[in-house]
Amino acid sequence: MAPATYEKLTTKGRATRERIVAAASELMLQRGVARTTIEDIQEAAAISTSQMYHYFADKNDLVAAVIDFQTDHVLGVQHLGLDRIDSIKDLYRWRDIMVDLVRNLGCVGGCPIGSMANELSETDPIARARLARSFAQWENMIHDGLVTIAARGELRKGTDINRIALALLAGIQGGLLLSQVRRDTAPLEAAVDTMIEHLSGLGTR
Repeated sequence: MAPATYEKLTTKGRATRERIVAAASELMLQRGVARTTIEDIQEAAAISTSQMYHYFADKNDLVAAVIDFQTDHVLGVQHLGLDRIDSIKDLYRWRDIMVDLVRNLGCVGGCPIGSMANELSETDPIARARLARSFAQWENMIHDGLVTIAARGELRKGTDINRIALALLAGIQGGLLLSQVRRDTAPLEAAVDTMIEHLSGLGTR
């Protein structure tokens, strides 16, 4: 029997499904996807086997839901800074939101979707495609902020906004990974600050 779709669930059913996904997300972030079993998730979410398979066809189905859950979480933080970008100066507020979050977490955990991408990209093509879509959403958010900055005339004509948005995302991912390893926000700060400084040098001439 196929699992019930989210739209057809009752309010209680949706709450149960969300509890399962939240529990799975936490365990997979701590242990990795491969080392997290369905039984582990059932115990953490306090549900039975029949309940698990009422909501999810298999572990791959649950992993897909976890990717969506983590994507919503990560992009929710990004919205806090990127939705209010009007100038290059505003990028520092976005930068501070990210750095403060990482610092408050003790530089533990890294990027949730980055961690999943590192584990799954070579073994699960479906998950890789879903994660690629998540990163594309993030990149598009950065791109939209840069378009707003360019429209204000702060970037000279011909600036490759697509390339800069991609470079910013790549820098953030590398900065998050090194910050996790070093338990220090300095790598993330260096990556984002350097890109913002580069943008400042691309003013109209």
